[in-house]
Amino acid sequence: MSSKEIVEKFYKSDALIDSEVIKDFLHPDIIVEWNSSKGFIELNYEALLNLSNDLSKAYVRSKVRINQIIAENDLVSVRYSHFVKTIENPREEMLLAHFIVIWQIKDNKLYRGYQMSQLS
Repeated sequence: MSSKEIVEKFYKSDALIDSEVIKDFLHPDIIVEWNSSKGFIELNYEALLNLSNDLSKAYVRSKVRINQIIAENDLVSVRYSHFVKTIENPREEMLLAHFIVIWQIKDNKLYRGYQMSQLS
């Protein structure tokens, strides 16, 4: 599977709200450097599992709409919008945030991520 296919499969899965699914995509040594509207955070494997678990407590559905995806060797750049459905209102889809991320793939897993986001 190509690096681009790995990233596409990741965003088409329920990995963002399912800590068991996300494990299939993460390299054990993963590091994500995330510049968000609220500041900078660095996430490792355990922190990403915890984030996925936390999201699953608030959202029943997660959908990513990829606007652009560009791949070169082991690097994949993705610009996307993340939509969710809350537990309180599972029929209404709401925009959570806009993202751009550069993924580095190693051993067919997400290895390094450099991400920026803006809340909707």
